[in-house]
Amino acid sequence: MKQMNWIFILIFWLGSDSITLVQTDQPGRIVFVAQAHAAIPQQNPDTGTTRQPDRRSVGKELDVWVFKTEEPLVPAADAMPEEKFGFAPTAGQFEGVRTFAEQVKHLAATNYTLASAVLGEKPPHQEHDESASDSLKSKAKIIEYLKGSFTYLHRAAVAINEVNEAETIKSMDNRTRPGLIVDALLHSFNHCGQIVEYLRMMALPRPRVADEQGRVAGPKPWHENYLGYRLP
Repeated sequence: MKQMNWIFILIFWLGSDSITLVQTDQPGRIVFVAQAHAAIPQQNPDTGTTRQPDRRSVGKELDVWVFKTEEPLVPAADAMPEEKFGFAPTAGQFEGVRTFAEQVKHLAATNYTLASAVLGEKPPHQEHDESASDSLKSKAKIIEYLKGSFTYLHRAAVAINEVNEAETIKSMDNRTRPGLIVDALLHSFNHCGQIVEYLRMMALPRPRVADEQGRVAGPKPWHENYLGYRLP
């Protein structure tokens, strides 16, 4: 949970000009306040000319993080063989947990639901209660559904602008559009960890990948920094 909180803080720090620590009236409690200041012109010492620093909107910054979440997650989901998509752990206290396929479908359905709220649209596949249609059964269809959910989430992120970013959405407990995208990202990171754990239980190796120089690396075990490891 602490890691999730820091991811949340990092995203908003990247989309803000600064973050200020503010002491509250509760002992030992400090809150983060994002501040958007006017851009300070920067002077080029070689030419003496002044230019405005590059800026990125909150929506575009969130879209970067949608990509960073999608990049390791989709290949991880695709790494499970189709005949194992119905796998669910049974050794230990795992009664009633989702199968691998249900994990992926639930994750994608939540992406669609939250993105549709950002866009002011109805969920495109009638998603409800963070669940996908029972008609999605094959690996190909489930992976296609997952990829589509991130395409939709990209669309929602870039639709956030200075006009609508602070508006609250009544149907989503008065949360803001950036908050809903962050919700989708944290939820996806959570299930990415569970997906990788299922893959480890099946003793599946990571696929071999080439680095920037074309050298083949791996395969590495799934537990080695799975979120920072580039998968094909």
